[in-house]
Parts: sequence; C-alpha cells; structure tokens
Amino acid sequence: MFTKEMMEGFTELDFAVYESIVKNRERISRMTIKELADTAHVSTATVLRFCRKSGAEGYSEWKLRYKEYLKGERETLKGDSGMELQSFMAAIRSGDFQDSINRAYQYLSGSRCTIFIGIGSSGILGRYGARYFSNVGQFSLFIDDPWQPVLQNMSEDTVTIALSESGMTRQTVSIASQLQQRGAALVSITNNGNSVLAKMADCNISYHVTEKMVNDRNVTTQIPVLYIIETLAKKLYNGKNQDAES
Repeated sequence: MFTKEMMEGFTELDFAVYESIVKNRERISRMTIKELADTAHVSTATVLRFCRKSGAEGYSEWKLRYKEYLKGERETLKGDSGMELQSFMAAIRSGDFQDSINRAYQYLSGSRCTIFIGIGSSGILGRYGARYFSNVGQFSLFIDDPWQPVLQNMSEDTVTIALSESGMTRQTVSIASQLQQRGAALVSITNNGNSVLAKMADCNISYHVTEKMVNDRNVTTQIPVLYIIETLAKKLYNGKNQDAES
C-alpha cells in the first residue's frame, strides 16, 4: 500500500503517522482520526494530509483501504504451500530432474573448488550451500558482492553454482558471466528453466514452484533449493567415498 515513490514524498510528520500505523496495525481500524493523531503526536489535519498522499480522500476511506490491504496480505501468506511441495517431490522422481542432478554431479565430481553466488535470499542460501559443501569435504566459497572483480583465470576444476529464483537477477548473471569467462563451469539453480541464467549455464536445475509475491516482495518457497543443494552435496560425498574405496 505504501510504495517507494509515495514514501519518498513523506515529511517527518508523515513518517510519524506512518510509524504509528505500523505499530498499531492490528487495531488501526478501530481508531478514530483523533486517536491516531494523538498517538503520532500530530494534528488531525496532518493525518488527513497523510491520507490524501496515500491516495484516499479522507480518513474513513483510508481505513477501509488499509483494512483490505491487511486482509489481502494475510490471505496471501496463509495459503498452504503443501500442495506445491508435494508437486515438487513428485517432480524430483522424473527423469528430466534426475538427469539435471546427474549432469551437475558430473561437473562437481571433477572439481576441486565450488563457488556459490547469489543475491538477497538466494545469497543466504548460497552462504549455506558453501558451508554445507565444505562440511562434506568440498572446498567451497561464497560470493555475494556484485562488484567484486574476477581477475584470476579459473582452472577447469572450478564450478560455479549460481542461485536465483527468477534466473534474471542482474548482479548474479554478471558474476556468473565473469566466472564462466574465466574458465569455471556454471551450474544454475533457478525456478525458471527459460531464464537468462538457465540458458547460459552449462547445466541448469529448475524446480518449478508457483511464484508468490507480497507487496512486491518475493516470498516464493526456497525449500526446493535447500533440497537440491543438499542432494548434490551428499551425492558428491558418497561418490568420493566410493572412489576412495575402489
């Protein structure tokens, strides 16, 4: 409801009203304009100006819009993702998915270093992936700085694992391209198999779950990414043990 462009025009008094709304969001629908003004330590005229800046003619209209906004937000978040996960678990048994896992494993099995890259939520998963791979004995690093220059040529035994739900994140694509041009093989894990990152990768693993957005923020489940990361790590660990025994 409060867009970036809208908030850029807020004054200090507007932000005082905004902060009071956020702190009292569950009871704001029952508050009078005077109660909100007193809570924010501003005048009722300031609250009315705030409502107009937010696209409403008056306080009553603003409260109705805000109530609908909160209702929509709650309905979006409370949706059961069980069906999505069941669909994903069924998909992992498909031949295409297993082929993707096996192709990624072939690159990883011959590597000495794995570099995880990602931005935002994917960056958090990339950091987790680097640690998980290190825990099973694979030397791994994580890069989340889109401006970090990649100057050193990579040997053929380096693999980049790029994480991006959309597969279109500009910073991730840029880092992936630099590493690929320096000689690293590229494995991408994306939700969209037709994305830029998927197409430029030597191997792409797509998980195809429904994208979910709340107030322009991506809240798509990332459980499939964790599954893929851990599956690859365990497969790599087991493969190295078998080689050691033979």
